[in-house]
Amino acid sequence: MKIVFSLLPLIAPVVCLVITNSVDNSAFSLAAQRGVSACREKNLETLTTQLLQDLPSYANRANQRARRRKRSSDVFSYMVLAGRPEFQPLPLNLAGDHLDEQKSLDTKVEQVFFTTLERRYIDRKAIELQEFHWLFLTKTQNGWFLVMMLTQTGSFTNKQPPTPPRDSSNGTVAQGIKAWLRDCQAGSLREIPK
Repeated sequence: MKIVFSLLPLIAPVVCLVITNSVDNSAFSLAAQRGVSACREKNLETLTTQLLQDLPSYANRANQRARRRKRSSDVFSYMVLAGRPEFQPLPLNLAGDHLDEQKSLDTKVEQVFFTTLERRYIDRKAIELQEFHWLFLTKTQNGWFLVMMLTQTGSFTNKQPPTPPRDSSNGTVAQGIKAWLRDCQAGSLREIPK
């Protein structure tokens, strides 16, 4: 009996630690499941609203990761704002053939248009650029994913026409969107107050 009672003070903290860890892990997994399911259940408008609020910080972090540290002549933009989403899709085939339109409907690819305001510093002078993004997203059972993105760049102050559309699916803005969608699926984003 004396041996059993003398082991009890050593065993009790271990049992409490195991119980505490299992409670914390289950609470964490429930919170993560709520966040993941909330991201899966979001409609496109709600998802895009939260995405555009967070996009400048995500895109700027992607931009910083892409910088070459040893070159001082690199010119990088910093995203200041993202907004003005539009959800009216454009026809994907301008020739009039409805085959591409039917394919788009079958794959459930959603289109979002939004603009960003970016700032570049060249010779200590700030230059503001406006970019126009055409984002293609699809929703699966695991959440939303970026399919493709096209971007046009224009001057914010000059009245010159924007550049022709370019594939920006691997650019820093797209990388920021992919990182945000990954965090949304993981349930690690703050919720927008209703």
